[in-house]
Amino acid sequence: MKVIEHIDKAKNPLFSFEIVPPKRGTTVKTVTEIVKALVPFDPPWIDVTSHSALAYYHEKSDGSVERRIYKKRPGTIGICGIIQNRFKIDTVTHVLCQGFTKEETEDALIELNYLGIENVLAIRGDGPNYQKKIDVNRSINNYAVDLVDQIRKMGEGEYLEELTGSYPIDFCVGVAGYPEKHFQSPNMKTDLTYLKEKVDAGADYITTQMFFNNQYYHEFVKSCREVGVDVPIIPGLKVIKSIKQLKSIPSHFYCDMPEEFVDECMQNPDHVEEIGVNWAIKQTEDLLNAGSPVVHYYIVNDCSSVTKVLKKFR
Repeated sequence: MKVIEHIDKAKNPLFSFEIVPPKRGTTVKTVTEIVKALVPFDPPWIDVTSHSALAYYHEKSDGSVERRIYKKRPGTIGICGIIQNRFKIDTVTHVLCQGFTKEETEDALIELNYLGIENVLAIRGDGPNYQKKIDVNRSINNYAVDLVDQIRKMGEGEYLEELTGSYPIDFCVGVAGYPEKHFQSPNMKTDLTYLKEKVDAGADYITTQMFFNNQYYHEFVKSCREVGVDVPIIPGLKVIKSIKQLKSIPSHFYCDMPEEFVDECMQNPDHVEEIGVNWAIKQTEDLLNAGSPVVHYYIVNDCSSVTKVLKKFR
């Protein structure tokens, strides 16, 4: 079922999750154990992130240095297939511009369709740490709006090249929104303009970057509606578990943490996880009271804190 269908049919608040594929060389068991822990909370869908290849430099026995290209976290499509077919939970596959050609994207979308996956999140993504050589016969999507356009054209049966016996593939398309503005946008007005372009290109819903002050989300929704963005806007939350995250998350995700929350954590470093859970509970209560149809949790590969939050709502 598509994300927007889940939202339209829901009689009670929905809770969705985002997980990260395990690192290269490990097994999918890590993911299946996480999903098993989430099943009691009836997730309508689970997002699975995607990652482009990276370069690293290896010193050989003769002293020379060799560059190798590899994916640190492979297996996104396979993981989505396992979750959807083993657990009967819909998945949202993250599809990136950066590090992938349009041809690779088309192949991935065809494969997702084979697996019965109907939902994708179209994002630009972080750029690879090397210059990927693009064959002259291939092309790229520079921005998320271009990716949305490619996906929608496939929904109309338009492929990059004529495929014998092909037919339209209709995906539900999500895009990212930034309550505190994307760090590369000069201001919120510009950022909203880009977001509206993605919606006008065919995006069905928006999932926000994580935030810790709900006022940012409420103002963001209001501003979106004022510029004509009328699709569902799903708030994304993250449960803080350590002092280290107070520094790493703002620097990586460009989000602000309220003074009240930070002060309480710094004054009680041995109880940060408990403080983080209680803060997320308050955020969730406020969002549900404000009428949010879904609350989305970024759990990476550890759902223990999130399950503590959700037990308050079951």
